Amino acid sequence: MKAHVVLAHPEPLSFNGHLASLARRTFEERGWSVTVSDLYAMGFDPSERAAFYRNLQNSERFDTQSEQRHAAMNGTIPAEVQAEIGRLDQADLVILQYPMWWHMPPAILKGWFDRVFVYGEVYKSDVRFDKGRFQGKKAMLSLTVATSAETYAFNGRSGDIDLMLWPVNFTLAYVGFGVLQPFVAYGVESGLRYSSSGEIEERLQQIQANYVDRLQTIEEEATIPFNCLDEWGADGRIKASAPAHSPFIRHREHLEID
Repeated sequence: MKAHVVLAHPEPLSFNGHLASLARRTFEERGWSVTVSDLYAMGFDPSERAAFYRNLQNSERFDTQSEQRHAAMNGTIPAEVQAEIGRLDQADLVILQYPMWWHMPPAILKGWFDRVFVYGEVYKSDVRFDKGRFQGKKAMLSLTVATSAETYAFNGRSGDIDLMLWPVNFTLAYVGFGVLQPFVAYGVESGLRYSSSGEIEERLQQIQANYVDRLQTIEEEATIPFNCLDEWGADGRIKASAPAHSPFIRHREHLEID
């Protein structure tokens, strides 16, 4: 088995960096081969733009999808992007390791999606969802948040974590990955602290133990359900006969809020 970890944190000694190293060590002890893309250490540029492309299809106006497709057709995808796609192709499991910043992943990880999920190479109209390039592979979000699980409950002040993570999970499902339930490390306090040092240390130790325990059998886990390509109608809407798995894609127009 092969795992690929994408780390999006600027500090190698951070708890996110530690979890990425812990995943690598745990998998290697199980006999897996592991690769890691430390985006900050690599100097990965997340800002997609014309300068990355040679032999532009249109030198007057940069259209991202058109130039990505042109590069895919002509074998001129930027080398650092092609390398990342290759690592995803080789992996049975991909883990995205990052901190939650302002309710979203760090910008460098969003830019990684923008640049690596190349139109014409990673996806196109008939190569998406269950027919996507990475079908048969699994992916998981592993992230840290500063406050408790209660604050990220359906009625918590930080927002429902399942809804907040849905766009990233949906992006992974869009290109064919089977998406696992995320591993969320709660209470990873940094500059702003709510707990004593002893409480934080005990909490981090428990998080590490839980993570290692989960990685022991992660390949056996079931994936989160997402709609298949055939469950969309010609109008782009979910078919009446298809199941709805999320409030983001539903059969009823309005959501009831008690």
